[in-house]
Amino acid sequence: QVQLVESGGGLVQAGGSLRVSCAASVSIFRLSTMGWYRQAPGKQRDMVATITSAGTTNYADSVKGRFTISRDNVKNTVYLQMNSLKPEDTAVYYCYAKLGWRDYWGQGTQVTVSS
Repeated sequence: QVQLVESGGGLVQAGGSLRVSCAASVSIFRLSTMGWYRQAPGKQRDMVATITSAGTTNYADSVKGRFTISRDNVKNTVYLQMNSLKPEDTAVYYCYAKLGWRDYWGQGTQVTVSS
């Protein structure tokens, strides 16, 4: 069982920056993949960025060059640094982790970007 707790969401103006964090209840060395997904009202949940245990990253085209995913193996935490935020980045951001064949999700944190 893996518990994921997100923090750091909030309200920011367009062009601003925000960092969200996801703390895992297990050593993240055990998690083959961690990442962030987001879901805007009335839309499906989409991948934003992922990072593997080897450090390989993957980003949605819409956030490339603006968002950076990273991990702290000591704190068992994954971060998403979001720069040059746009109103269309407004969504609930969910932390994701994969352990073996199972997927785990956090409760989500709201990010709102005002124009």
